[in-house]
Amino acid sequence: MILDVLENAHRYAALNQGFAKAFAFLLRPDLTELPVGKYEIDGERVYAMVSKDAGQKRADALLEAHEQYIDIQLILAGTDDIGWKPKSLCQLPTGAYDRKTDLQFFADTPNTWLAMQSGAFAIFFPEDAHMPLISSGLIHKVVVKIAAREHP
Repeated sequence: MILDVLENAHRYAALNQGFAKAFAFLLRPDLTELPVGKYEIDGERVYAMVSKDAGQKRADALLEAHEQYIDIQLILAGTDDIGWKPKSLCQLPTGAYDRKTDLQFFADTPNTWLAMQSGAFAIFFPEDAHMPLISSGLIHKVVVKIAAREHP
């Protein structure tokens, strides 16, 4: 897991082939005006989802993990208190991994909480279980999905 601010995005381009394209999208000057929806950046290898969602309480949420994609989550407005725990330490799966949705949920308690505000981003790799959308208000964010391998 990486936590940083968008002005340092250039430091991470070498970590994955799709990161340069992902951060180019996140640096668009019109990003905050984009309508909610899915945006293709490089086919299914790199795509973005813009959302405006009401936050939920910690007690009502589950940790989630992905195997096929890396998430870059950028907060545009609001505060997202994202929980994090290494997937290897998660002991309470609520079901099996779903390949179609690239999701597995866990009822474990996060080890760490990240109070992410506008301009902050987090990168969650397949080994990172995370609990997003924890807030008492509205969260406007972009999640860019980058294939963890050459072909998801």
